[in-house]
Amino acid sequence: MTSTSSAPSAYAAAGVDVEAGDRAVVLMREAVALTQGAEVVGGAGGFAGLFDASALLGYRRPLLATSTDGVGTKVAVAQALDLHGTIGQDLVAMVVDDLVVCGARPLFMTDYIACGRVVPERIAEVVGGIARACEEVGAALVGGETAEHPGLLGPDEYDVAGAATGVVEADALLGPARVREGDVVVAMASSGLHSNGYSLVRRIVADAGWAYDRHVAELGRTLGEELLEPTALYTRPCLALADRLGEQLHAFSHVTGGGLASNLARVLPAHLDAEVDRTSWTPLPVFTALAEVGGVDRASAEGTWNQGVGMVALVDASSADEAVAVLSAAGVRSWVAGAVTARRDDDAAVVRGSKGVDGGGVRLVGEHPR
Repeated sequence: MTSTSSAPSAYAAAGVDVEAGDRAVVLMREAVALTQGAEVVGGAGGFAGLFDASALLGYRRPLLATSTDGVGTKVAVAQALDLHGTIGQDLVAMVVDDLVVCGARPLFMTDYIACGRVVPERIAEVVGGIARACEEVGAALVGGETAEHPGLLGPDEYDVAGAATGVVEADALLGPARVREGDVVVAMASSGLHSNGYSLVRRIVADAGWAYDRHVAELGRTLGEELLEPTALYTRPCLALADRLGEQLHAFSHVTGGGLASNLARVLPAHLDAEVDRTSWTPLPVFTALAEVGGVDRASAEGTWNQGVGMVALVDASSADEAVAVLSAAGVRSWVAGAVTARRDDDAAVVRGSKGVDGGGVRLVGEHPR
């Protein structure tokens, strides 16, 4: 039986607006299309995204790499400020820059947005940011899902997550097996907090009674502007480095949750350590300001935030200068921050292994210059 009543559907009465979801798709369609080349089959709107994998036939032994992640509680800052255009870049950076750690080139990505109420313009703003970042890193945005969860999330609350797939030639796979004693640690500058440690950040801000529109002299802008600074995208610079250095590049480490030491330890073999010299860089002002206001000690700060280093490359010592030059040409400030050494078991300050990986150890030495 077909109803001709103009009354809201039962689903709409329960809080789910299907028509709003459809309008959101229309608004985001153009941005998504810009990420899609001839490899994407069928465009948007299907039950599954289709990607022509014919290019993989040119690989000798292609390994598919996959990664999934979210943005975490940084979305709460975006929601409080009603600014949603940068969260998409955060998502892509957290997902796709994990792929490049093993040397993989991204192929495609999908996203998932859960919200309490679909506001088409807001959803389109988030997806537009995802699409722009996908275009920058060379990944096709082949599909996604927006789910309305009234009663579970507030009307203006949402969360974002995504997954991406890339490919790397088996004999070009980067990681612990290639790392050697004497390798140099090349640090790449972060753009700020990136997308980690925001639960601590938000607690510090709340306890201090700071508003997001507060101008912070040390930052040179408002607190909200600083906290919404998008996560740096390292994919293209890292791939450029891999193309230039070849076998002289041994590993990357994406500095995300847990900080520099614990993430670097994940890409070291168990019989090696890395010594990273704090004197080689000064953390960005946001880290110092938050630590001082929140009374956060150095160990906690280094175990939570990236402290100004967003990605690390481990390269043969003979290629260190070339690595810095390549990254500089790609727009990434970088520097030699340390070296790989033999394992030492006499240092209680070393961070050894992380996230279930029985890896090497990392010790941070020296004091940051002011």
